[in-house]
Amino acid sequence: MAKGVAWMVLFKALDRGLGLVSTLILARILVPKDFGLVAMATSLIALLELFTAFGLDTVLIQRASATRSHYNTAWTLNILAGTGIATLMLLSAWPASVFYHEPRVIPVICTLAAGAFLQGFENVGVVDFRKQMRFDLEFRYLLARRIIMFVITIPLALWLRNYWALVAGIVGGRCAGLVLSFLLQPYRPRLSLAAAADLLNFSKWLVVQNLLSFLKTRSSDFIVGRFAGPHALGIFSVSFEVSNMPSTELVAPINRALLPAYSKLAGDPAALRAEYLSVMSVIALLVVPVVAGFAVAAPFLVLLALGGKWLDATPVLQILAFYGITNVMVSNSYAAFLALGKPQTFARIDMLHVAVLVPTLIALTSLHADIGAAWAYVLAAVLTLPLTLYFITRFLGLRYRDFLRQLWRPLVAAAIMYLVVRALGPASPTRVLGVGEAALSLGQCVAMGAVVYSLAILVLWTAAGRPLGAETLVLGQVRERWHKLRTA
Repeated sequence: MAKGVAWMVLFKALDRGLGLVSTLILARILVPKDFGLVAMATSLIALLELFTAFGLDTVLIQRASATRSHYNTAWTLNILAGTGIATLMLLSAWPASVFYHEPRVIPVICTLAAGAFLQGFENVGVVDFRKQMRFDLEFRYLLARRIIMFVITIPLALWLRNYWALVAGIVGGRCAGLVLSFLLQPYRPRLSLAAAADLLNFSKWLVVQNLLSFLKTRSSDFIVGRFAGPHALGIFSVSFEVSNMPSTELVAPINRALLPAYSKLAGDPAALRAEYLSVMSVIALLVVPVVAGFAVAAPFLVLLALGGKWLDATPVLQILAFYGITNVMVSNSYAAFLALGKPQTFARIDMLHVAVLVPTLIALTSLHADIGAAWAYVLAAVLTLPLTLYFITRFLGLRYRDFLRQLWRPLVAAAIMYLVVRALGPASPTRVLGVGEAALSLGQCVAMGAVVYSLAILVLWTAAGRPLGAETLVLGQVRERWHKLRTA
């Protein structure tokens, strides 16, 4: 599982790197309208795909007894979903152009419909890369597809110098995914719906979960935009994305490796319980200080990454960091619920979360704009956290003290780090700093925070009697690496 996590984190880093290079190049070749035109079309795709996101790959991973019939049925359902999405895109092209007052969006949507259709034919056998925990093969598959998309988009942008380069890159990436799925995986699916009832009975909750996740993360687009205007929405959206980077860049690839591992342990409650606590403690140890660091270094992070025009994002980012910490605390619970065959549990938790978030978001945004929206997210997360912990402890057979025993040291150490850096680190700027000054201050915050957190966690772990946990694992890895370096 650790190797799988390493492969997925490495892919995420390379994917982000290619994305950053691609964006920097394309931003200098194309104009904002090109990006906006493609965004209009891709937002329609995202909305349509939301209603056909059955999560069949997740079902196949979760079911240890999945047969060839299940795989063939999943492939057939994916083809039907892709065909349905493509058809709806073709039918929606003209209404979308009327809505956006942009006739050029019609051929863009029609071309992207071809990519949605082709994606449905991808070899379902690639799910075995994850199910059999061959994340090295998963890494090659995902990275090759990403590189092909990059190689298609950039030369075409240099040649065409318009939005069709972006469209071709998207369709080319989906074609590459189709071809690679059959080249890298020997499984050859056949058309069948024999196991449709069995698969859809489980996956219906995944569709509900996707809809709820959309409301959790995107309801702010409508509410903040309606009550606070485009400036506040821009500030909030960017702050939300930045504050969630520890989850999207570190925790998400970790969770991709967790589901197949948890599924293999689903029949052994004691082993699953132990593995869940072990993973949660490692995630907390490594990610909680990063989230707290984002909060304390927000003024310099905003100046360095976004520029002086985004100073209003600083308090929003600092508030949303607390929302990020609550996410870290329960980040691997979704994989555990799926492994246990209880997707409905997480869906019900998210139903409550959305029921709390939406009215709170409306009330606080109307009063305090983007600051109020940030506090609404924090309040919704805090109020639903006890329910999540209740279901986790109930289904895994944990006691609350077992759960808290793994979390209290990282939380306390991160709080100490936050307070020390806030008190002794660089003061929040009262003016727009240059790039050099902002980078220096950010570096000082990072260095001081790393030292304080490391010392605090070491002292707390020693005071607790050096219990087995994330600290033991990390120190063991450090000693092993050091020994290999000395004997090399």
